[in-house]
Amino acid sequence: MNGYAMFVTKDPSEQHQLVEKHVGLVKRIAYHLVSRLPPNVQVEDLIQAGMIGLLEASRNYNPQQGASFETYAGIRIRGSMLDEIRRSDWTPRSVHRKVRMVAEAVRKIENDMGRDARDHEVAEMLEMDINEYHQILQDAAGCRVFSFEDPGFLGEEGTGPESTTESKTQGPVEALQSEDFQRGLSDSISGLPERERLVMSLYYDEELNLREIGEVLGVSESRVCQIHGQALIRLRARMSEYFPKSTD
Repeated sequence: MNGYAMFVTKDPSEQHQLVEKHVGLVKRIAYHLVSRLPPNVQVEDLIQAGMIGLLEASRNYNPQQGASFETYAGIRIRGSMLDEIRRSDWTPRSVHRKVRMVAEAVRKIENDMGRDARDHEVAEMLEMDINEYHQILQDAAGCRVFSFEDPGFLGEEGTGPESTTESKTQGPVEALQSEDFQRGLSDSISGLPERERLVMSLYYDEELNLREIGEVLGVSESRVCQIHGQALIRLRARMSEYFPKSTD
């Protein structure tokens, strides 16, 4: 029997007090996330999703588990917001198609040349100018705010992990697949060009936004977005076996 089985549901007034006291936490997390998302993502949508996470946290929190309520609620709030991002997927279908197309070109060039694909080589293979190629890179980076351990951060429409709650009930086969993905992703990240690897670390591990990363690297925010998008596409190309073939 786990610790939660022994937990007695709180009095509704106590739950209400917990929720009222931590509304500000929801807003802080929402504004932190939205600063790293495209402008068409509305902070109000994230706050609404976060409030659902806070309500769940107020019902399920068990102080005997050792974590403070703020720590526990913060995890649930952020998880609810990320679930909302996955469900909504504000990225247009055309962007998903272009990302798959670029990833396939990167995969072919790297397999043929035995080294990292370069921007101008990918653009030439796809018969597009470098500006159009850089725009695809920026679009590719548009809404990927998940952790390295989350297969959804390299995913596309209709793919990626289930919701935070559902993922906790995965069976042994799914668990092995997830572990295999994480090992493959870790190896692929280690093999990225140095600047792309640094941007990924600052963005996902340190949780800096694009402007802050640009200040660290001494480049523009748009250039950081391009580097981020290039890293995601390169990772997708190198891990193509984890993604279903599209019929688009």
